[in-house]
Amino acid sequence: MGRLVPAVTRALDILELFLEGDGTLSAPEITRRLGLPRTTVHELVTTLAARNYLVPLPGQPGRYRLGVRPYQLGSRYSEQLDLAAEGQQVARTVAETCDETVHVALLEGTDVIYIAKVDSTHAVRMVSAAGRRLPAHCTSVGKMLLASLPAATLDARLPHDAPLRAMTPHTITSPQELRSQLAAIRERGIAIEQRESNPDVSCIAAPVRDSAGQVVAALSISVPMIRWSDERRAELEELAAKGAADLSERLGHRVRAL
Repeated sequence: MGRLVPAVTRALDILELFLEGDGTLSAPEITRRLGLPRTTVHELVTTLAARNYLVPLPGQPGRYRLGVRPYQLGSRYSEQLDLAAEGQQVARTVAETCDETVHVALLEGTDVIYIAKVDSTHAVRMVSAAGRRLPAHCTSVGKMLLASLPAATLDARLPHDAPLRAMTPHTITSPQELRSQLAAIRERGIAIEQRESNPDVSCIAAPVRDSAGQVVAALSISVPMIRWSDERRAELEELAAKGAADLSERLGHRVRAL
């Protein structure tokens, strides 16, 4: 494995500073935040500006913002993204950590479609397959995705007076009860489904966002009831949230600093 090139590392450190705050910085601010020599910062900023990675801010001499080049690179990256492939990689990492079945799913109408899946190695595990379709209202991924819809869109897809199909005796069939759960899910950012689509399995899901911050998918962890407990649920909630955040980052989502 080759060694890191210090000058390149410092140049990238400078560019990454522009992801924070209002996206503008001066050379003295960069010097102070990175602890680099003033001459080194001046040379690096001059080079980055010459290559259109940075541009001077109009009317504010000595202050810079990102140029067109990072945007072009980001656009090319976005063109090459494959949600299913990225989801499969993240699902594999999550599954290796918890040894439970992990899914990534999309919402289509009132159903969810699983686009990625990695199995648990346990003998007792959830049986499913990528490409499978289930009613959204009785799955954790589906509830997470329904909770992200605008109210008008949700009402059009799931009218208040239309009973929901039961998959198990535990499935929520009341639209009002479902909406109450969706409100709680929006508040927590985590969806939980206990034996609603499979009488022997509970699931936890977290939202996956794209570069615009829109929820485009959900990642879930499915656990047989014989391994389900409050302590285990808390662990998997954290892991599902981290996995979904990792996949969101791959899709270009960035959490803005307060």
